Amino acid sequence: MTIDSVIAKSWGELTTSELYSIMKLRTDVFFVEQKVDETELDDRDQEDATRHYWIADELGVAAYIRVLHNETAEYLDGHCVIGRVVVRDDRRGQGLAQIIMKRIVDDYNGQAMMLHAQDYIVPLYAKFGFESFGELYEEATIMHQSMYRPAQ
Repeated sequence: MTIDSVIAKSWGELTTSELYSIMKLRTDVFFVEQKVDETELDDRDQEDATRHYWIADELGVAAYIRVLHNETAEYLDGHCVIGRVVVRDDRRGQGLAQIIMKRIVDDYNGQAMMLHAQDYIVPLYAKFGFESFGELYEEATIMHQSMYRPAQ
């Protein structure tokens, strides 16, 4: 798979089948597997500036990442925020998140970006030029690290 395998759409471009598959994956991993009790449907998916990136296979969405745009930067000039990074359990270890990240970094190369990484996955984001800042913190019972990537 290459970055050409990555689908990118805004909310209005999503079909109902794509939306269902995205939400099923996010629910299966974040709620069922990781037992996260935070609000999954936060209304940010529907914003005009939000972009949804994923790779699909015969079973549906295999890996997914969304990119938000915050009017007020959370850190320095990082208005673009990567989040909801998720890979279906049967496709983990195949580099799908890295393929999507490469596409996102290419698409947003001229803009600073940030994310809140689960601690164990920080090295993945470091490969794409993200640098840790601040202290580790707990979110939804999982340790996280904030990370920033300046515009290139």
